[in-house]
Amino acid sequence: MHDGTEPIYALWDKLANYPVCDGDEALEHLLCSLCSIFGAHNALWSVVVRLPSPALGDALNGWRPLFVRLLRPLPPMAASVQEQFDSLWSPSVDLSQILAVAGEEPFRTQLLFEALPPEWFSGPHYQRHYLAIGHADSMSMRCAINDDVRVHLFIFRSTEAPRFSSADKNPFGLALRGLRWFYRQQLLSHGLLIANAPLTATERRVLLGLLEGKAEKAIAAILGQSPNTTHIHVKSIYAKFGVHNRAALTSLWLGRLPEAR
Repeated sequence: MHDGTEPIYALWDKLANYPVCDGDEALEHLLCSLCSIFGAHNALWSVVVRLPSPALGDALNGWRPLFVRLLRPLPPMAASVQEQFDSLWSPSVDLSQILAVAGEEPFRTQLLFEALPPEWFSGPHYQRHYLAIGHADSMSMRCAINDDVRVHLFIFRSTEAPRFSSADKNPFGLALRGLRWFYRQQLLSHGLLIANAPLTATERRVLLGLLEGKAEKAIAAILGQSPNTTHIHVKSIYAKFGVHNRAALTSLWLGRLPEAR
């Protein structure tokens, strides 16, 4: 459970000290810390984007997850997440999924038992995607990065733990509302927000090497590529971000946008 604001301040300080090339480790630290502070046993991070041309009558108004990360991806939980992801493209969208994307608030926190009607908890979605995998309750945060990109974060409590309450919700919101810079940094590492197109998995590994200050030959050796292949990836990264060199690329992480494309 939370104990005042000191753990929250410590979390902010720790995240601020991570170099940009350690974004994955920083995200894991955030999720682990939230579980520790709020007595949760697992956490999920998701980047949700709005499709440019959603189908007529789309219950989710075009919103779909692009990246999903489970803190502890145990097989039953990973299977549940995959099932839910697949269901988003079918007509059988659950009420909880609709409410998760509804509204236009720039920042929002919710308690599961506050957001859903009582009858939902005796329905198949709660039974399958909560109780069957050891979850009984969740608390969530949604932050709009821009009109078409949002970050969603959930923490879960087990069937043995008490429900989340407003005593948890308020400090949870405090902990996460001041981290918009962190969410932006996470999205930049995937090529969102500024890049013309999302980075491939290999481009992202090359990008992190560039931000760490490694030479192209060193990045090639780490990834088991030829220097020429790595150079091609570097050029592609620069093109996607609309920059011409490493200095301009790095400046994006300092909050500067590239000049005219």
